Amino acid sequence: MTQWHGDRKKRKITGGRKRPYRGKRSFEMGREAVETELGDITQKTVRGKGGQMKRKLLKEEYANVADPSSRRTERVKIIRVLRNPVNVDYDRRNIITRSTIIETDLGEAVVTSRTGQDGVINAVLVGEKA
Repeated sequence: MTQWHGDRKKRKITGGRKRPYRGKRSFEMGREAVETELGDITQKTVRGKGGQMKRKLLKEEYANVADPSSRRTERVKIIRVLRNPVNVDYDRRNIITRSTIIETDLGEAVVTSRTGQDGVINAVLVGEKA
């Protein structure tokens, strides 16, 4: 269902009510958040503002993991989601968002990309391996 991201519901500093001076506009329209899961790669393309196309990542099983010590980046398989600070329920459901800690073949990594916006999972190694 469509969401409205307008900003006309707030009140004035004095506490008075702000009255709408116009109706809703299509550029204020939003969408449901994309929850990227583990699995075979699945993408969805949506039209953005100005005709730009945005790839939303629905499912993915590989991540581009950067190793700061060796300054190399490899595409490795994601084993599981360890912790997601955005939502406790995302750990159990294996939902990947930005700042999620994932377990890969190289070790633990933190996701640095916005998977629903960028269409790719980029991560940086953390812990004793980094």
